[in-house]
Amino acid sequence: MKGIKKSLTEEYLYLDFSHQKEGCIFPLHTSITLFLLSYCDCKIFKVCLVLTGESTGISLLKNILSEDVEIQIISRQELPPIVQSCCLPAVVERPDNFCRAGLAVVLRHIIQKSFEADPSKKEILELLGFKKTCLKACAEVSQWTRLCELTIPLAIENFLKESSDQPPAIPAEILELEKKLSEPVRVHNDDKLRRQKLKQQKAAGVRPSLSKEETKSKVHRQETSEEVDSSSASLELRVAFSKLTVPEEPAPANREPAHVRKAKASDLPTLDHVFVEGLYFTLADIVLLPCIHHFLVIIYKKLSEKLVEFPLLAAWYQRIQEVPRVKTTASQCGIQFLNLPELQTTSNEQQPSLDEVPCVEEQNDPSFIGGPRPTMTKLMEKGIEVMFSPHPCPTWTLDWDTLPAAVSPKEGKMSSDRALRKQQQLNNLVYVVTNQAKPGDRIVDFCSGGGHVGIVLAHMLPSCQVTLIENKELSLIRAKKRSDELGLSNIWFIQANMEYFTGTFNIGVALHACGVATDMVIEHCIKTRASFVTCPCCYGFIQNTSKFNFPKSEQFKKTLSYKEHMILCRFADQTAVQLPPQRRLIGKQCMFLVDLDRARAAEERGYSIQVISMEPESCSPKNNMIVGVPI
Repeated sequence: MKGIKKSLTEEYLYLDFSHQKEGCIFPLHTSITLFLLSYCDCKIFKVCLVLTGESTGISLLKNILSEDVEIQIISRQELPPIVQSCCLPAVVERPDNFCRAGLAVVLRHIIQKSFEADPSKKEILELLGFKKTCLKACAEVSQWTRLCELTIPLAIENFLKESSDQPPAIPAEILELEKKLSEPVRVHNDDKLRRQKLKQQKAAGVRPSLSKEETKSKVHRQETSEEVDSSSASLELRVAFSKLTVPEEPAPANREPAHVRKAKASDLPTLDHVFVEGLYFTLADIVLLPCIHHFLVIIYKKLSEKLVEFPLLAAWYQRIQEVPRVKTTASQCGIQFLNLPELQTTSNEQQPSLDEVPCVEEQNDPSFIGGPRPTMTKLMEKGIEVMFSPHPCPTWTLDWDTLPAAVSPKEGKMSSDRALRKQQQLNNLVYVVTNQAKPGDRIVDFCSGGGHVGIVLAHMLPSCQVTLIENKELSLIRAKKRSDELGLSNIWFIQANMEYFTGTFNIGVALHACGVATDMVIEHCIKTRASFVTCPCCYGFIQNTSKFNFPKSEQFKKTLSYKEHMILCRFADQTAVQLPPQRRLIGKQCMFLVDLDRARAAEERGYSIQVISMEPESCSPKNNMIVGVPI
C-alpha cells in the first residue's frame, strides 16, 4: 500500500463473472477492468465478483489474477440495492447511495482514484488523453466509446464462443477497427507535427514507415523505455514514445526551412497511428488489448491464413507490448503475448464506415426543397399542424421563499436571472410530476446535471424514491452535496450513461436533455411502461443513430424524408430571444413539429401524449414539455 492515502473513502467494485477459459475471464468487461487495476497497481477497491448463473472455474482464478488483488465472490442477491438497478461493472461508495456504472465510467474512475492515491503516477492520468476526455462521451454519440465499451467486447465474446465449435466468421467490428487504424491521425498540434514530418521526409528523401521492425529496434523492450533514435525512427513513433519516457530538456527551436514553413495544409503529409486513437497510449488501448489478444490467439491457432488481413492491428499488438508495464501486467493477468510474423501493410479499399448515418439517399433526392416553409406546408396538407395542448395550471408555483436554500437552483452557482428562469422551468415539471406521483413511486431524473429537478422532487415527495442519473461526475457530486445539506434519505446518485440503468421506475423526468438524449429517455420510459415528462433541447444535434431513425412516427415517415425532418430540427433551434420575432415564431413551430413526431411515435406504442408549452414562455427558448402516460 506504499504511497496510498489512508483517508480515501472505502469503495466496492462489483464485476460480473460467468466463467474463465484459456486465461480469459468472462465477460470481457471484467477481464478489462482487472487488467486496468493491475496496470495501475490499484489496491483501493474491494473487488467483488458477482456470479451469473452457474459459474465455473472460480478455483482457477488464482492463476490469472494478481496476488495483490483481494477478491470476494458474491451472488447477485447480495448486491447493494442501488447496484441491482445497474449494469456491471459498478463502483459504490459507502453509504450505498452513490454508484458509478458502465465500463467507461468505471475505468475512468479507477484511473482518477489511482492518481489521487499516488500523484507521482502522472503516466496513469495520461491514459485519459488530451483534455482528459478519452471514453468520456457516451456510446450513443462517440464512435470510440461505442467500439471500446460495447461492440468490440461483445463481438469478441461471440467470436470466442463460435470458435469452440467451428471456424468462426471474422467480426465486422474487427474489420472496422483495422480500417480505423488506416485513417489519418488528428491531434491538437496537428499542423506543427505534420510540418515536422514534411521536414523529416525532405531530409530523408523518402517517406518514413512505421513498421513493426522499426518499433522493435528503436524502442527498449524492457519495462523502461529508452530514447528512440531520432535519426531514423518515424516522427509519430518518437512523439508517441516521448510520452512514455522520462522527459528530457527540450531541443532549441530552429526556424523551419521555407519549403516547410510555407507549405499549404493540404500538401502536408498525414500522421499515422501508433496507438488506436492516434499517437498516444490511452485508456482505449487498455480496453482493446485483452479483446484483441484473445481474438488473435484464435486467428493464429485456427485461421492463420486470415492474419494477413490485419497488418495494422497486428503491428499495434506488437507495438503496445513495448509500453512500460504492459508486459508485466499481461503476465499478472494470464495473458501470454503471441510473437506474430511481420505482415505487409497494403492499401485498404475505402469501405463504408459503420458509423455513417443511415438514410443518406436524400442527398440526391430531386424532389427535395430546402427551408422550413415547404416542409411545414407539406405537413399541413396532411392535416399535421401546430396545436399545443393546454397547460394544466399555468400560474402554479412552488413557494420558493419558504423552501430550504439547498432546494433552490440558486445553490447551483448561477446568476439571479438564470436562477429565476430555472425556478419557472421547475414549477412546470414539478406540478406535472407531483400530480402523477403516488406514495412509494420510483422517479428517475435522467440527465440530471446538478440535480435541480431531482432534489426538488425528493424534497417535495418524501414518500417516493428519486434517482439521479448523470454522466458528468462533477455535476453529480455537486448534487450530492446539496442533498446531504438537506438530509435527504430518499435519493440515489448514479454516474452512468442512462442505458446502464436497468431498474424499474414509475416516472421518468428530463429537463433539457440534448438532442437524441430526449429520445433515449422516452425510449427508456416506454420499455419500462413508465410515465415521462421531458423538456427537449438542442434540436440541431438530432440525427440518426445506431438506435433511432428520424422521423420516428409512421405518420411523419409517410410525409417527410430524413433530410426534410433535419430541416425542421435545424430551424427548431432558432428560438433565442435575440432573433427577430418572425424567425422565432418559425423556430417555435418547427420545435413543436419535431416534438409532435416524438409524441405520435409514443402514441403508436400505447401512450397518451400531450405537447405543452411551459409557462411563462420566457422561462426558456426551449420551452416545450412532452408529457406521456401509458394507457
